Amino acid sequence: MPFIELDTNLPAGRVPAGLEKRLCTATAAILGKPEDRVNVTVRPGLAMAVNGSAEPCAQLLVSSIGVVGTAEENRGHSSRFFEFLTKELALGQDRIVIRFFPLEPWQIGKKGTVMTFL
Repeated sequence: MPFIELDTNLPAGRVPAGLEKRLCTATAAILGKPEDRVNVTVRPGLAMAVNGSAEPCAQLLVSSIGVVGTAEENRGHSSRFFEFLTKELALGQDRIVIRFFPLEPWQIGKKGTVMTFL
């Protein structure tokens, strides 16, 4: 059950329409998870700085169970997410930062319980 949060200082009008759905589809393919389990939030228009600059930028947070726990995994994921984001947002790789957070099943609540018991 991946959780994807895209924060950007790009104004909402400069974020491509339907980005959240395409990011959901891309995440499912990148992480090898079913698309109906992917949760995406896109927050445009934020006050942000990356590498000391407030020029257009984005930060992607990727949290998931079992697929973001090693450097090797995240190296491959990072490459594919960067490819997607640079194309969709028209930003250079130096203006995007990705953070990966491995989750345990007991850290996600669903259907009145936690994923451990589902």
